[in-house]
Amino acid sequence: MTIVFAIIVLAVLGAIFGCALAIASKVFEVETDPRFDQIMDCLPGANCGGCGFTGCAAAANAIVDGKAGVGVCPVGGADCAAKIADVMGVEADASEPHVAFVKCNGGTNAKKKFEYIGVQDCLAATKIGAGPLECNFGCLGFGSCVTACAFGAISIGENGSAVVDASKCTNCMACATACPRKLIVSVPASKKVMVSCANKDKGVTARNVCDNSCIGCGLCVKECKFGAISVVDGVAVIDYSKCKNCKLCSKVCPRDAIFPIATAEEKEKYKAIKKAQAEKAKAAAAEAAAKAAPAAE
Repeated sequence: MTIVFAIIVLAVLGAIFGCALAIASKVFEVETDPRFDQIMDCLPGANCGGCGFTGCAAAANAIVDGKAGVGVCPVGGADCAAKIADVMGVEADASEPHVAFVKCNGGTNAKKKFEYIGVQDCLAATKIGAGPLECNFGCLGFGSCVTACAFGAISIGENGSAVVDASKCTNCMACATACPRKLIVSVPASKKVMVSCANKDKGVTARNVCDNSCIGCGLCVKECKFGAISVVDGVAVIDYSKCKNCKLCSKVCPRDAIFPIATAEEKEKYKAIKKAQAEKAKAAAAEAAAKAAPAAE
């Protein structure tokens, strides 16, 4: 009899608590915008944080609330943005895709203060004497960015500096967040010319710490016909809204600080072309002066 009574009591209590929970779920129910689930279906689910939010769910909420644009996800790209735009009933932003780029080509060309032996992490390395490199702006090469990348788009190159594989890069910029020296930037995917140095030291100082450092000589500035490159704080900077991918700046750079690095043959060929143009212009000026002389008499 006691067992039966206990079972009845448990059944009654279960029913009461069940009703209470059902009522509470209705009273405290938080309505979810139906577009949230649709947007989540559009997002890649990488949860990489490249959008600036803690994950895809947070990004979806931000889109629904109007706090983020439909193209906020760098991983999904244009296709993802178009699908989300369709859900939101707006037009997708047709902005050009970007990829990450490491502003350093120092690596083994950079001078060392000491040999670092410790945790293979860039931030950890900076805690010992500000890092093992003489250059306070260079890539440390311990791979914190490599670990941060969920897409295998970045690696440590043969010369010891990080390098991005543009074909795999989604521009999530998790690598940039992991870099303690802030050397990784987002550049338009269609642009092929990049300054691979971030050293803001004066020319002589920069020259002494790395064989590939920009020394702010300004030859690239003089050579650019489109005003797309300038020297800011001692280092060359490209304005991609003006850059035409002509690559002439890389051919006159004496420090190989501009990608793509021109070969010795390319540089010599370009010097020969410049010399021929100068001689032709000089001859034309002399001829014009000769013709003008009799008229002046």
